[in-house]
Amino acid sequence: MLKKEVILEGLDCANCAAKIEDEVNKLNGVKAYMNFMNKTLTLEIESEQEYKNILQQVKTIVHKHEPDVVVKEKSVNKSNKKVLILEGLGCANCAAKMEKEISGLEGVEFAAVDFVSKKLTLEISPKVNRSELNEKIEGIVKKIEPDVKVIFEENTSKANVKENNEEEEEGVNKKEIIRLVVGGAIFAVGIIFNFQNWLELTLFIISYIIVGGEVVLRAIKGIARGQVFSEHFLMSIATIGAFFIGEYPEGVAVMLFYLVGELFQNIAVGHSRKSISALMDIRPDYANLKVGDEIRKVSPEEVNIGDIIIVKPGEKVPLDGKVIEGNSMVDTAALTGESVPREVGPGDDVLSGFINKNGVLTIEVTKDYGDSTVSKILDLVQNASSRKAPTEKFITKFARFYTPIVVFGALALAIIPPLVIPGATFSTWIYRALVFLVISCPCALVISIPLGFFGGIGGASKRGILVKGSNYLDALNNVETVVFDKTGTLTKGVFEVVSINPQSDFTKEELIEYAAYAESHSSHPIALSILKAYNKDVDITKIEDYEEIAGHGIRAKVGGKEILVGNSKLMNKENIKYQEVETLGTVVHVAVDKKYAGNIVISDAVKEDSADAIKGLKALGVRNIVMLTGDSKAVGEKIATQLGIDEVYTELLPADKVEKIEALEAKKSHKGKIVFVGDGINDAPVLARADIGVAMGGLGSDAAIEAADIVIMTDEPSKIVTAIKIAKRTRKIVMQNIVFALGVKAIFLALGAVGVATMWEAVFADTGVAIIAILNAMRVMNTKSI
Repeated sequence: MLKKEVILEGLDCANCAAKIEDEVNKLNGVKAYMNFMNKTLTLEIESEQEYKNILQQVKTIVHKHEPDVVVKEKSVNKSNKKVLILEGLGCANCAAKMEKEISGLEGVEFAAVDFVSKKLTLEISPKVNRSELNEKIEGIVKKIEPDVKVIFEENTSKANVKENNEEEEEGVNKKEIIRLVVGGAIFAVGIIFNFQNWLELTLFIISYIIVGGEVVLRAIKGIARGQVFSEHFLMSIATIGAFFIGEYPEGVAVMLFYLVGELFQNIAVGHSRKSISALMDIRPDYANLKVGDEIRKVSPEEVNIGDIIIVKPGEKVPLDGKVIEGNSMVDTAALTGESVPREVGPGDDVLSGFINKNGVLTIEVTKDYGDSTVSKILDLVQNASSRKAPTEKFITKFARFYTPIVVFGALALAIIPPLVIPGATFSTWIYRALVFLVISCPCALVISIPLGFFGGIGGASKRGILVKGSNYLDALNNVETVVFDKTGTLTKGVFEVVSINPQSDFTKEELIEYAAYAESHSSHPIALSILKAYNKDVDITKIEDYEEIAGHGIRAKVGGKEILVGNSKLMNKENIKYQEVETLGTVVHVAVDKKYAGNIVISDAVKEDSADAIKGLKALGVRNIVMLTGDSKAVGEKIATQLGIDEVYTELLPADKVEKIEALEAKKSHKGKIVFVGDGINDAPVLARADIGVAMGGLGSDAAIEAADIVIMTDEPSKIVTAIKIAKRTRKIVMQNIVFALGVKAIFLALGAVGVATMWEAVFADTGVAIIAILNAMRVMNTKSI
């Protein structure tokens, strides 16, 4: 399936977003995922040829629900986007003319003028001559608006997008505040002063038009498109109905309060968007590209593989690369969640998203921006909410049926009681029905629940845990069994000297020194672990002869002495009596001048926090913890006992691991989930087979990011405990919102039906509950208490 993304600019109705997603999914050969927070609709289609037709159908569906929303295709080409500033632009009509003429230029695939931010966004063909195109654009702008200055902005970074979005939100909020102040002032005059009936009614109508005119207009447009059951329709019917039954002040007051609620709701959602963006504020703003002796500040998208970039202290590393000059400490917290900086120097790999702390680094770029770590992480986190949790799917379906049922319930409430109850008046029951209508909007649920999951995913990413979908985050609540691979997951995956056992004639220092000198020319992991344990410089002038004996070990002459370092086969071959050692690790025997000097035991060490991870999982109620390994039974069972693991399976091939997962699947309960934790490289089949595949040590590992459902950027197994805690906190807050929103609405629906609740209480039950639910959902982003 081919993946395409479209931006729905101006989308601010979560209920409409759910309807759009549902209708687009009904198109032939299309799978659609809506991300309301990012205003992005992801389409999976079968071929490029069908895309134009499908895009047209998508636009029709979107405009049927939200005529003011602009549907734009998201640019996928790394270098074809350009943003120009039109300084001094003050005429909206002129802006529209510019956009039309520039769109018609050869090589321009897309052009849009944002009148509010005074920005011209272009998508151009890679083959176009940019300097010629710039001249043509400047000519068109000057022809239409001679005083406008065109600034050819090089930076298409997140700062521009962020600024644009903030300006747009501020503009909408300012308009609503002005309408509230003016309409509210006229309403107050009508309430305070005792005017004649006709004058009082005139004031209330003027106030109503100012405050609620746009809501009524949107309701009429919705009805014209066949979209009757919208929140605008419900509010319009309720408030106009209030006018018809003589409740003029209440009709205006309800619309006034509704607008206040909408304003607070927009501010709350906008704030939460910014909070989530701040959690993932790792996108680099620019790159310092070295061209000859000149340093140019360019967009990271414009840098190619093999280019040289300079990163100064305090700057973000914009692209993945290798340090060729300079030494510095780098802060990796944005990717790993760890605050401890690491040291880098020539030859070391650095990843986009690192922050350079002190020295100047010269870096050779090894990946395009689109393939860089930061780009992949951002894409993964931003698209995570397209894979919806069962709770989200349920609420979306529930909202589709809930509103029409309440509307028909209100209709029945207005008509049936006056016909069957003696003495009941139509005006009384119509008022109760109008109250019933106001309460029925499901906004609190359709906004706050996706926001809760999105916040959970954002909070996890801040801790170096990348969750690929709300469904996986939700599934972590039902984990019954956690299966660990051993090497590289619970153990460090690197050999370490665990014991040095000299004979009585030798010291530990002498034994490790002889072994280090003998092994100094070898690149074998065992040799490297011995050299690391020696931790001193080897004087190679002391080494006279060196011979590697395949399958046995090494013979070397060091300072006039013959040193033999190897396994028991080497000792037997040289007729040296050695000491047998029963241990789980690899034993390296050492002999000096044919005399046995002792042995060194080398083993794969257990990670410092593996035991804490197992304890933490058991404390969270995980029933069964299993370890799979290709190692011997003795090694596997010792580590399992050391860490407190319930079951261990040893001497397994990758295919055997899949079989063990399938056997565990057969034992789990209906809702129970099995998590497999591996390194993401050689465990891909098992990661895919488990309910939730967790790849450990994803920092810089493309294979890990691709293979798993959850990626832990560090090598700490305890992060799985953190992930489950975040999942539990997210579900708790989501359930609070569901119970709170439905509970309050149920109470007010009952109170409205029996005539206790007025429209004031009804509006609180709608917009007030939505605001509280949104603010509650934002708490999930607070990872300090987790």
